[in-house]
Amino acid sequence: MATPIVVSFLGLHGLSLELASLLVRSGYRVKGFERRESSAAVSFLDLGGEECVNPLEASRDAAVVIVSVPEEEIADVFFQQDGVLKGFQENAVIVVLSTLSIGLLHKLEKTLADETGILGLLDAFVFQGVSEDYKDKIIVVASGNQEALHKAHTVFSAISQTVYTFEGELGITSKIRAVNFLLEGIHLAAAVEATFLGACARVHPTILYDIISNAAGSSWIFVDAIPKLLTGDLILTNYLRVCLKNTGFVMDLAKSILFPLPLLATAFQNLIDGSFGGRDKNSAPSENWEQKFGVNVREAATKQCYNPVELASDVVTMSKVVHKLGFIGLGAMGFGMASHLLKSGFIVHAYDVYKPTLSRFADLGGIIGNFPEEVAKDVEVLLIMVANEAQAESVLYGEAGSVSALLDGATIILSSTVSPGFVTCLGKKLKGKGINLVDAPVSGGVKRAAEGTLTTMASGTDDALSCVSTVLSVLSEKLYIIKGGCGAASSIKMVNQLLAGVHIAAAAEAMAFAARLGLKTKKLFEVLKNASGYSWMFGNRVPHMLENDYTPYSAVDIFVKDLGIVCNESTKLKFPHHMSSITHQLFISASASGWGRYDDAAIVKVYETLTGVKVEGKFSIINKEDLPCLLLPEWPVDPVESLVATESQSNSQVLVVLDDDPTGTQTVHDIEVLTEWSVDTVAKKFSQKPKCFFILTNSRSLSSEKAISLIKEICKNVDTASKNVEGTKYTIVLRGDSTLRGHFPEATDAAVSELGEMDVWIICPFFLQGGRYTIGDVHYVSDSERLVPAGETEFSKDAAFGYKSSNLKEWVEEKTKGRVPASSVASVSIDLLRKGGPDAVCNYLCSLQKGSICIVNAVSERDIAVFAAGMIKAENKGKTFLCRTAASFVSARIGIKPRPLISPDDLEISSRRTGGLIVVGSYVPKTSKQVEELKSRFGIRLKCIEVSVDKIAMKSDTDREEEITSVSEVANASLKACRDTLLMTSRQLITGKSASESLAINYQVSSALVSIVRRITVRPRFIIAKGGITSSDIATKALEARRALVVGQALAGVPLWQLGQESRHPGVPYIVFPGNVGGDGALAEVVEKWTSNSRSSTKDLLLNAEKGGYSIGAFNVYNNEGVQAVVAAAEDQNSPAILQIHPGALKLGGLPLVACCISAAEEAKVPIVVHFDHGCSRTELMEALQLGFDSVMVDGSYLPFEENISFTKQIAAMAHAKGLLVEAELGRLSGSEDGLTVEEYESKLTDVARASHFIDETNLDALAVCIGNVHGKYPANGPCLRIDLLKDLRAITLKKRVSLVLHGASGLHAELVKECIELGVRKFNVNTEVRNAYMESLRNPSGDLVHVMESAREAMKAVIIEKMQLFGSSGKA
Repeated sequence: MATPIVVSFLGLHGLSLELASLLVRSGYRVKGFERRESSAAVSFLDLGGEECVNPLEASRDAAVVIVSVPEEEIADVFFQQDGVLKGFQENAVIVVLSTLSIGLLHKLEKTLADETGILGLLDAFVFQGVSEDYKDKIIVVASGNQEALHKAHTVFSAISQTVYTFEGELGITSKIRAVNFLLEGIHLAAAVEATFLGACARVHPTILYDIISNAAGSSWIFVDAIPKLLTGDLILTNYLRVCLKNTGFVMDLAKSILFPLPLLATAFQNLIDGSFGGRDKNSAPSENWEQKFGVNVREAATKQCYNPVELASDVVTMSKVVHKLGFIGLGAMGFGMASHLLKSGFIVHAYDVYKPTLSRFADLGGIIGNFPEEVAKDVEVLLIMVANEAQAESVLYGEAGSVSALLDGATIILSSTVSPGFVTCLGKKLKGKGINLVDAPVSGGVKRAAEGTLTTMASGTDDALSCVSTVLSVLSEKLYIIKGGCGAASSIKMVNQLLAGVHIAAAAEAMAFAARLGLKTKKLFEVLKNASGYSWMFGNRVPHMLENDYTPYSAVDIFVKDLGIVCNESTKLKFPHHMSSITHQLFISASASGWGRYDDAAIVKVYETLTGVKVEGKFSIINKEDLPCLLLPEWPVDPVESLVATESQSNSQVLVVLDDDPTGTQTVHDIEVLTEWSVDTVAKKFSQKPKCFFILTNSRSLSSEKAISLIKEICKNVDTASKNVEGTKYTIVLRGDSTLRGHFPEATDAAVSELGEMDVWIICPFFLQGGRYTIGDVHYVSDSERLVPAGETEFSKDAAFGYKSSNLKEWVEEKTKGRVPASSVASVSIDLLRKGGPDAVCNYLCSLQKGSICIVNAVSERDIAVFAAGMIKAENKGKTFLCRTAASFVSARIGIKPRPLISPDDLEISSRRTGGLIVVGSYVPKTSKQVEELKSRFGIRLKCIEVSVDKIAMKSDTDREEEITSVSEVANASLKACRDTLLMTSRQLITGKSASESLAINYQVSSALVSIVRRITVRPRFIIAKGGITSSDIATKALEARRALVVGQALAGVPLWQLGQESRHPGVPYIVFPGNVGGDGALAEVVEKWTSNSRSSTKDLLLNAEKGGYSIGAFNVYNNEGVQAVVAAAEDQNSPAILQIHPGALKLGGLPLVACCISAAEEAKVPIVVHFDHGCSRTELMEALQLGFDSVMVDGSYLPFEENISFTKQIAAMAHAKGLLVEAELGRLSGSEDGLTVEEYESKLTDVARASHFIDETNLDALAVCIGNVHGKYPANGPCLRIDLLKDLRAITLKKRVSLVLHGASGLHAELVKECIELGVRKFNVNTEVRNAYMESLRNPSGDLVHVMESAREAMKAVIIEKMQLFGSSGKA
């Protein structure tokens, strides 16, 4: 039997006894030491603890020592002769629960490290939860170094299911505790002031307590402390003493960081008054405060009480029917109340000064009036819900006021928040006119007003209350009838507003203080909403502060008014109101700063402005370049090698990946994908002993109900199949989107329902290739060089699977709708991966309670490999896991090493003569940007067919069928013509009113794409499916694939499949392109690589010519016959060639000529490129850059040298950006070409020195030189080329890696051409001889036009073949 782990307690009291009891029940051995004699020691023995005589004995053999002694005893407990350190065992951890200053904590840490080498010191805050979900449950908050936290984890887990850990700095927990102390101190002072004010206003304290405890002014301190105050409980003395000490601790901390705490400072004085403010220094706090406030609250509490709820019930029972109801004040609250009364069957006549609101009310069926008196005429009840006393006075007694029109005996309900004094005076004034008044302030907000679930406090005469109780009960979830006449209900509302206002301001002070302390405000809120510093307003308003969202639900100016009422009434009553007064001033400051109409949570801006802090809890964007500075170095050993070896030696688990769309294969190769999952199919796969296989579920495209049913079916079949194949063990991975979209937790719940509860659920969305990182439990999406929190990206706005949380623990809570609190979610940190390695991961996973959910942080493949190795070790110890991960986890878990990207040559498809098909269904903005870039790059080379989503998803079946038929016919024709074809849904996203409606629309769109692809009969050269759902449906439904092999990746994160023999197009490369992967140019990059019309670049042709020592002919073309002649000659000679278009030819032939050249080049069996020749103007060159040419010649030879440089440089930059080669001319050829003539006296030879400078400045790729060559015919005495000049130019261009070009090849004799080639000329322009052959063939035409065209083509072809043979390019394709 294993020896139980020892945990020691130094200091025994109520909390340590509770912790010890929990540990004993979990099998721990507990030891304890208490310096003072107390009943706690006896209780410790009773629960099974061992009492020790000194700290040394208590700490001996202890794995964890929990210290909770006063600060003044710390030194003795640790460092005396019989202190902790003498008995402290190696690797033990010290957990300090005592409230110690941060300075003392750090001093203790340093002393322990220096004198004993002990590094395991933790600072902890352990408390009982106060929220409804955590009532009386233990919560642990701990901070310190990572290693110590992990050592203490099992102990913390035995104590509590809710453990918050903060790795790194010691003292974070003390700071959190300090913020909680701040809230406790302010709440106690406010609770005391509010209770005494209520008593001073003649409200029974017990009734006040009962109502406030369930209202917006409630806090845990109010609920806990006020009964002690009202009964004079002696416990309050110690309660106050502790609170004072804690408040002093916070004040000292604030002073050390120069942070103002006006509310806490005021509260501190009030607490001092309670402790020491009485005449007798030994008097109880209740007595001291009674002397201060001048009210005997204890005596008031003993007076006869009544039940306001029962009174309300009685009044409603005796209520009178209201036939006609008037309503004045259709503000946010008033409109909700009035509209709810309408829905409840009342006839409501309403008035408001704002006419558009009146129109809205009329649209709901209400009756509207233009003046108050109109809506008051003949009504039995008039409800007033205006903003303040002045407005109430105006609508009652102002011009066209309502009082003059009211019937004798009518009743007014005043629901506005006004002062009790105003209501009292108004009641007397109305009584003289025979009109009743009911004082009925409400609380609850806009939403509850519209739902009829307000909290209403009402006071007035019995008769008046019976007249209106029907109305009030319809509006209220909680209705309290308050005795005391008009003003009594407003007194309670006044006290509630006092507390609510102070609590909002306290929340602001606390969160700003936390921000100054460097705490993560969002995480802090998560902790404190369960702690004793909680108030209703803290829980409701802090989220506004964290989101920096001040959309007004209750404005700052409302509390300026309401706290003004408190202060004015207190002054009239001669009542001290320090907390109310300072809070009022803070709200006035916020209003004066321009935030009066903001939500009242904007009071935090006063603190932010004053101190420079930011409370906002959004996660910061991280620059990628900063990551190395933020993180530890990676684990030094690559675990993949040993992982693979371990797997091969053992009967390892088969990884069965249920992929919710096909993109999950992004990181694997040589792995099979099944698209059907019968027991026989899965069993057959198991029998092959694979290390992994995928089952394509495509569940992300389904409704939640269908997805659950599908996952259950597959899991059941997998489990059955595993039992049919002896020795089969498996682990299920639910591969999902790396940007957190999909059916979570529905899919995991479904798997568990079939397979049983796993030890741990793993959540790991890290995906390197897609730029998805998890750091500090926050998931990030890469956007260029920045990492953006996932909750702030477009992916989080998904119509079907949207979310708000970037923190994965909070994401789990959000997606499980609170079933799994964020605080209960564990995580493997990057520090653990990089410092502890696989063993530490294994130990941590094994320490988690069964059914835990664990987040995996990772920023590199090494991180995820370390985790996978640790997980395998845990599996070998019998632990079971259910994984919801992105693609990177799968490859790491099975030890796959990356493979180079797959190219068309790898699959031997380069000769296939059909177009490729690109199908785009994804709607994420990234996809739309990629599609635009694809269209921009390819221009007319790409056939774009847009499928109207409106027609296929929103219109009639006939419209849908017509669209599907039309699109499929066009696509077939395009593919057959060897054109790559983009089939894309229209880009305007159409969504439904709900997630299920959006999924239904998605289904309509996807099924239409399936129908279109099914009708495409041409076998595409390749298929690219863009988007997860699209790629799944096309593979399984349109192409009928039952299995596929993942060959590898076409691009990082873009898997390439070969579909099975049973599919419609077996062997066709199927590229699964996720919607959320890659930069804007990624799709274009893949298409360029795989396209059937991918042509060699001009630069590649010239580089090959340089390597082979030959030249390439560039043949000017003017029509289809010329184009066909060049291509036919090239194919005949197996030679590369250049189709060249002169500006004159482009002007005449236009875009059709360019398209003809491009199409011919695409269909050619040999490398053909299209070149724009002699672009002399910026306009024609800019046009050429958009038309699909492979290269351009910038001819600025007619310009002065410096202008030529500038002109060429500008065009070259633009051309290079599009991947085009740039040729330029230096020197000037004489002669004529296509209508352009350069006289002999204008011609210039190329200057060698200038050539060098020209190349450097312009960054050109090819230089056309003038060495005596001419355009057109040479003179009768023949060409006279400067071969010596060519040699010098060759030396320069060879050094600078620029190709030499010679124009005017027509007329050069063969020997001269060969000599030029030997001297480095790699491109010869040929025009005149080819044109002459064309013209000569037309001189004696024979036969029909077709025969003439054929004759011309053959004549040109013969000349071109001759040139190719001369240039040496024949046989070089």
